[in-house]
Amino acid sequence: MKKVIEILKEKVTGGFKQAGYDEKYGFVSVSNRPDLCQYQCNGAMAAAKEYKKAPFMIAEDVVSKLSGDAVFEQIEAVKPGFINITVSGAFLAEQAEKMCEEEDFGVEKPEVKKTIVIDYGGPNVAKPLHVGHLRPAVIGESVKRICRFMGDKVIGDVHLGDWGLQIGLIITEVKRRQPELPYFDDSFEGEYPKEPPFTIGDLEEIYPYASNYSKEHEDYLTEAREATTLFQDGHAGYRALWHHILDVSIADLKKNYDKLNVEFDLWKKESDVQKYIPDMVQKLKDDGFAHISEGALVVDVTEEGDKKELPPCIIVKSNGATLYATTDLATIVEREKLFQPDQIIYVTDKRQGMHFTQVFRSAKKSGIAKPETKLDFIGLGTMNGKDGKPFKTRDGGVLRLQALREEINEEVYTKIKENRDYSESEAREISEKVGLAALKYGDLSNQASKDYIFDIERFASFEGNTGPYILYTIVRIKSLFNKYKENGGVFNEKASLLPPISESETGVYLTLSKFADTMETAYAELAPHKICQFVYELSDALNHFYHETKILAEADEARRESYLKLIGLAQRVLERCIDMLGFEAPDKM
Repeated sequence: MKKVIEILKEKVTGGFKQAGYDEKYGFVSVSNRPDLCQYQCNGAMAAAKEYKKAPFMIAEDVVSKLSGDAVFEQIEAVKPGFINITVSGAFLAEQAEKMCEEEDFGVEKPEVKKTIVIDYGGPNVAKPLHVGHLRPAVIGESVKRICRFMGDKVIGDVHLGDWGLQIGLIITEVKRRQPELPYFDDSFEGEYPKEPPFTIGDLEEIYPYASNYSKEHEDYLTEAREATTLFQDGHAGYRALWHHILDVSIADLKKNYDKLNVEFDLWKKESDVQKYIPDMVQKLKDDGFAHISEGALVVDVTEEGDKKELPPCIIVKSNGATLYATTDLATIVEREKLFQPDQIIYVTDKRQGMHFTQVFRSAKKSGIAKPETKLDFIGLGTMNGKDGKPFKTRDGGVLRLQALREEINEEVYTKIKENRDYSESEAREISEKVGLAALKYGDLSNQASKDYIFDIERFASFEGNTGPYILYTIVRIKSLFNKYKENGGVFNEKASLLPPISESETGVYLTLSKFADTMETAYAELAPHKICQFVYELSDALNHFYHETKILAEADEARRESYLKLIGLAQRVLERCIDMLGFEAPDKM
């Protein structure tokens, strides 16, 4: 299905050509003065220099060729040389009718489908999710859903950290507390217990304690490092403990991600790619891509055109230890082997930009990633408190994600109880859905790379550019349809959409016509905030229309059915959009 903007461009391009001008000047855009017109073409201004003619005269020539076209309600030349365009209501209704009939509302999807791996989790095991994990989770999940909507095969990977010093610290502390456990008896030959010797609550206390203690006690840190080495080298008892840590942690992580409506196809870990590292390192050496510098094995990543020399990518430290870069390169080795991806997308803090520049360049330079594999990094800004600093608890600690979610749910619950007489269970169920929308939309509506202020009161508001406002718009439409059915109305799905007769109705049609453009842009730029902009604009247009129009009381049956079909289309588009943002609307609010 052709987009409105494409149809207008074809028309105006044809007008330039018929008037004797180059068709390249027929570019059409949404008007930056919606009070004057809906669309505009500024090509006559650019053509004036080439044709040595006043831009207004060129614009008039073009308009004269187009003024009788049924697509246009009005097309006029305006000094000094703009072409202002208002499309006809019949044309808008025809385009919306096609959206109703076409799969996915007429969005044209790429003919070539890609295989994409998205890496958007990255938590370490044995630690609770905190606010810093919110943005990678919700933005990565939305990008995954957008790409799937556009037809790609997308594999989401949580990519857990489970191979570092934190494991050694936990082992050391558990040994201090429960030395009698068989995991620490080198002579033990039986089967290790199936039940873990700790709960997730225990781990969430053990790790911070061990980490803080090790910073003040060098002997403890040395012991933890030795435990890490033994565990990585295959110590049976330590490996058994590690498996317990994984089982307990992953069960808790899945529960928390599920509450966020975030799903991963793969629960891969740093440990999964350790087997690829020796061969990868050897190949980097053999092929001449890695060399020794100050005792470490490095890959130079500075390229011609760089304004300054970049630090080399360290593959193996002088003490023989590997780093995150080593693991990330080995992960690309595995992903190429398992999935042959066309694209790998990493969603994490923008402060890791240099790290991923080094990894991507090393992967491309050495052939670890195929030349045609696209490597993308979505660098995320920080979620800050009202003081402009990274979001913290009141006592200055890192706020757990579960606590943040519960806090925003409580804010929504309070608003619901103040305004509606729901039972306790019903109010809680609604507040879960609305709270999730408030949390996710509050984050997603910001450009990913920008820092933003997290304001619970504002994000939970039922007015303005918020998740609850979007849901309220959908629920309002659902309620109107329910009322129509309760009064004996039967919706005619074959009803025709009629040309709009009011400014607010025209606004709904015009906004709906931007859906395909929105999806193409959000997909090309990996930008969920573009969808947020669209759903807010559509919700606003719908609410204006709702307030100014007596939809169910409309006496003209054909007009009433057209109204219902229009808002039904808008509801379906909104629901598809919020699904791509990762939340859903309740039946009532």
